[in-house]
Amino acid sequence: MVDMRAAEPVLEINDLSVRYPASPGAPTLDGLNLRLGSGDTLALVGPSGCGKSTVARAVLQLLPPGSHCSGSLRLAGQDPRGLKRSALRQLRGEAVGLVFQDPMTRLNPLLRIGEHLDDTLSAHRPDWDRARVRQRAQQLLERVGISPDRYGSYPHEFSGGMRQRLAIALAMALEPALVIADEPTTSLDVAVAGQVMAELTGLCRESGSALLLISHDLAMAGRWCQRIAVLDHGRVVEEAPATTLLQAPQAPLSRRLVAAARAREGSHTPPAIVAPPLLELEELRCWHPLPSPPWRQRWLKAVDGVSLRLSPGETLGVVGASGCGKSTLCRALMGLTPVRGGRVSLEGRDLLRMGGAELARARRRLQMVFQDPLACLNPTMTVGEAVADPLLIHGLASRSGARARAREWLATVGLEPPELFENRLPRQLSGGQQQRVAIARALVLEPKVLLCDESVSMLDAEVQAEVLALLRELQGRLGLGLIFVTHDLAVASGFCQRLIVLDGGRIVEEGPAGPMLEQPRAAITRQLVEACPRLPAVA
Repeated sequence: MVDMRAAEPVLEINDLSVRYPASPGAPTLDGLNLRLGSGDTLALVGPSGCGKSTVARAVLQLLPPGSHCSGSLRLAGQDPRGLKRSALRQLRGEAVGLVFQDPMTRLNPLLRIGEHLDDTLSAHRPDWDRARVRQRAQQLLERVGISPDRYGSYPHEFSGGMRQRLAIALAMALEPALVIADEPTTSLDVAVAGQVMAELTGLCRESGSALLLISHDLAMAGRWCQRIAVLDHGRVVEEAPATTLLQAPQAPLSRRLVAAARAREGSHTPPAIVAPPLLELEELRCWHPLPSPPWRQRWLKAVDGVSLRLSPGETLGVVGASGCGKSTLCRALMGLTPVRGGRVSLEGRDLLRMGGAELARARRRLQMVFQDPLACLNPTMTVGEAVADPLLIHGLASRSGARARAREWLATVGLEPPELFENRLPRQLSGGQQQRVAIARALVLEPKVLLCDESVSMLDAEVQAEVLALLRELQGRLGLGLIFVTHDLAVASGFCQRLIVLDGGRIVEEGPAGPMLEQPRAAITRQLVEACPRLPAVA
């Protein structure tokens, strides 16, 4: 067994160079120097292609065949390059714990959660009996916030955050001398990312493990690591205590990276209380096949790599020309159109990785108000039945209880007294009243995110103002996040704090509503602004 605490430092790299066989030019690592002692936490940052991930591959000797690796490299007192395969495998397993960007790269979809931990522990602790292995596995699950009851679950039954927690448990199972975490939170929303990093650093402190965090996020690096090293073209161009480097960077690349991070943070006024996003989309794609010969597949890219975040109490406007993908985006979020790729995280849970009852429960938190209320209300159902129906579908109330809740929501949206409206059919209401019913039906499940797809475009100006005022009031009362899809820039500028402009299924511009419409940058935004009718100035 490897003595993981006998040698200091845990990791020492001097003048390390790595050249890949397919890269005849400059080496990927070119004279790299790094040192980590027990308990140290070091973040390795730098632009894409600077060699960050190659450092981890070199330490573990996972470089592709034909790679050239020169210089001094010592891990837990040994040079992995001089070890036989069995000794190298043992060193990798016991001296280093790995946490990857995508935990599924380490998880076997055919193995249960507990079996992953059992296999790791049994392979490196052959003298442990089955009971001791099981006990240790359950302890690890509890330590990373996973109930031992999930011991028999499969990876696909876990959210992205839970899978990353499992990856941390696997990495820390043998209390390694060094933990390498390569972009461990890139695919996670900000709330789950914070939890994951807190658990990872906490476990490292408990076991005395050194942590090498590979990241592009300077803010995260500064929060969780004592020191930051900036990598550029395979060399460390600056290394300093995290606070010092972020406040007074010295190297030109460090100054550029810190300036870019500060510009991003300063691009908007942060709220007094920073809350995790309610809804987060990453590279969402909705591609539909077009008629074409079998040798040439063609796609309609209705939504093509859309990423956005929505916070509690925020109204995000989505604008664009007809056919830009606005409504497809809403239908994709509601599960009404197929999604070809990306991630949809609602309150930290990836909807695209869920199914069945779990997905149904999660989708209750996201509801939609359509452009034409008559298209979403059953013409044979009374207003009271229409509002109560979602509660019955989801089994959340008895028939009498659902009817009582429906009356409460009719009153909430301004249809008072509710007894005057609950027995009417939708066609017996005005357009504004129909839209209020549609809003009540959407809110009866108490969602956190409300999608409004052109929900006031069919209403006259006065009724528009009434419905928008109602939405604003409900948003303030319930903490709703609103995604407001519209073609009317005047409505968008007055109702939304922030706008995104879609064109050809992609976001071409985004920012605060007022400045964007005053000084549009994208060509399509300028066209929309120029085409927007305005009232003449008051004389």
